[in-house]
Amino acid sequence: MKFNTKTIHGGQQHDSSTGAVMPPIYQTTTFAQTSPGQPIGDYEYSRTANPTRTALENALASLENGARGLAFSSGLAATDCLMRGLKAGDEVIAMDDLYGGTYRLFTKIYKDSGIVFHFVDMNDMEKFKSLINENTKLVWVETPTNPMMKLVDIEAIAKITKENKVIFAVDNTFATPYLQNPLDLGADIVMHSATKYLAGHSDVMAGALIMKDEELGKQMHFQQFATGAILGPMDSFLVLRGIKTLHLRMQRHCENGEKIAEFLNNHPKVKTVYYPGLKTNPFHELAKKQMRGFGGMVSFNFVSGKKEDAIDFLEKIKIFTLAESLGGVESLANYSVMMAHASIPEDKRKEIGITDDLVRLSVGIEDAEDLIEDLKRALG
Repeated sequence: MKFNTKTIHGGQQHDSSTGAVMPPIYQTTTFAQTSPGQPIGDYEYSRTANPTRTALENALASLENGARGLAFSSGLAATDCLMRGLKAGDEVIAMDDLYGGTYRLFTKIYKDSGIVFHFVDMNDMEKFKSLINENTKLVWVETPTNPMMKLVDIEAIAKITKENKVIFAVDNTFATPYLQNPLDLGADIVMHSATKYLAGHSDVMAGALIMKDEELGKQMHFQQFATGAILGPMDSFLVLRGIKTLHLRMQRHCENGEKIAEFLNNHPKVKTVYYPGLKTNPFHELAKKQMRGFGGMVSFNFVSGKKEDAIDFLEKIKIFTLAESLGGVESLANYSVMMAHASIPEDKRKEIGITDDLVRLSVGIEDAEDLIEDLKRALG
């Protein structure tokens, strides 16, 4: 089954009792039993499993070519579930450029529990390999990264993690399964903030883990069941509905993203555009190798290098909306220093390139000419 068909039918079946084409919203916490320990069907309690959530989880597994999908109340809840399998003394190697919430979770919550974190540019393979030891239990990457749009070679890292029997997890939020399938490239786990492109309409908070191996999937499900960060049935329905148009939306996100990146790349007030679709981007060839398109996320900074220019631009945009988040049908602009990456210390931000004049755009599915005209006015 090809991807466009998977978004509609992958892992799905009509409701067995009514023939409903879309899975019903099973807004219930519990399910009747005929005798103690003998439920009428396959469900007992909605924290363990719920039919609407199961439908979404099956769709997620299908899209990422995984053995098991799990749906959570947010992307960070999904990440937290994975982290709960670690203990004091374990070590994690993570990308140096990470979503601010992930960095906060690692350094403000789990670091205090005795887990050791190493943040490194994983394009420096020798540095990465030098950090692996008998205590290394997890390698965590984003590709492309938030907000600098850096890529890493998933296959190359997977080869190293397999040799050392280390779990390899990839945050695939920016690329989505439409553009990239990390499990096919050797990763063990994929994480999504399903709030973003998967749901796609800025109306639901959700997260997902998809495991390549069924045993690892069972372990993650137990950790989710035991800690309770599940996605409710209504939200599961909304994410599943969003997934059914993922391929159509991503086509337009990619088309518009390329046009916006080209426009900014030729604007006299713009210094650097961070977008892997540009031929001048250092990650362009890697993007062509492991992705099927370049996405709708674009970051840029100003020739002046001034914070004031970034803020002036963000105050003047009209069609783009200054707001947190990304991946919705509408175009959004984000000021990373004070918004998505405010939790990262200033010296760390500057080290990875998140300067005071950096702006991140989530390019939506509006008409590209209108978006470019909006940028022209704001930059003018």
